[in-house]
Amino acid sequence: MVGPDTWGELVEAGYRLGDRTLYLRSPAFRGDDVRELQRRLNALGFDAGKEDGIFGRRTSDGAMEFQRNVGVRSDGIVGLDTVGTLDRLRPSLDRPSRAVVREEEAVRRMDASLAGSTVAIDAGHGPGDPGNEGLGGLEEQEAAMWLAVALAAELQRRGAAPVLLRSAAENPPVAARAHRANALDAAVCVSLHVNAGEPDAEGSTCFFYGTPSTHSPAGRRLAEVVQEELTSRLGVQDGRVHPMSLAILRETRMPAVQVEPCFLTNAAEVARLRDDGFRRGVADAIAEGIARFLGAVREPAEPAATGS
Repeated sequence: MVGPDTWGELVEAGYRLGDRTLYLRSPAFRGDDVRELQRRLNALGFDAGKEDGIFGRRTSDGAMEFQRNVGVRSDGIVGLDTVGTLDRLRPSLDRPSRAVVREEEAVRRMDASLAGSTVAIDAGHGPGDPGNEGLGGLEEQEAAMWLAVALAAELQRRGAAPVLLRSAAENPPVAARAHRANALDAAVCVSLHVNAGEPDAEGSTCFFYGTPSTHSPAGRRLAEVVQEELTSRLGVQDGRVHPMSLAILRETRMPAVQVEPCFLTNAAEVARLRDDGFRRGVADAIAEGIARFLGAVREPAEPAATGS
């Protein structure tokens, strides 16, 4: 289904650096041309921030700092002259950017607590956008909300402050969900979805922000510990962690992960998903993964029975 989010991604992928003049505005310029600009500025040592393809304040500041250093008008407007200067300098693009290095260091120094932390929870899809449809007619948007409610209850029990980014009756655009998570200044964002595939496809998979040229070290670490907890506690098949440039991962400023704990197209996993004990087990595993990520690091738990 090619909805507004998919269409927006297709449009953004069509831009190349130099196709249009970029500058700070609202709404922000988005696209692969912005991502390429961020990549080149970061490679030259001018901090353009996360290479997310969104021309925000940090990217504008990085562009102005570059312009000052090369002796041209420092207005943050990236037109053909600025692009031409970037091309002539031929920055090396095979090293991690300052944004990635800074984030890696922040992960190493992280020492926080789940108690008192705000956690943004995104139940994927919504009314009118059901997502995958599983056996027995179970829709992904409904299953995602089940998991989101269970996770919110578990996080609240542990002293955290969970906030659902949509209600069961809402289906806000992904950009609006990310904006709300950013406005909350959440410690982490967890987006919940349910996978689909062949009838025998099974298991849990977690996604973090990443492209062929960059990634979020914090998002990757969060995905790794959540996946470890899900597979060790629930005994589900390990679908590993993978980088993806999904909007909810790209547009959130905090570490973010998309969790898909099972498949709607697998009869056994649908039966488990309908079981309240399994959903509580998923919530407990994700909550423990977040706690480990924030600083309460320990070895993953032994597998636990969570119902059929």
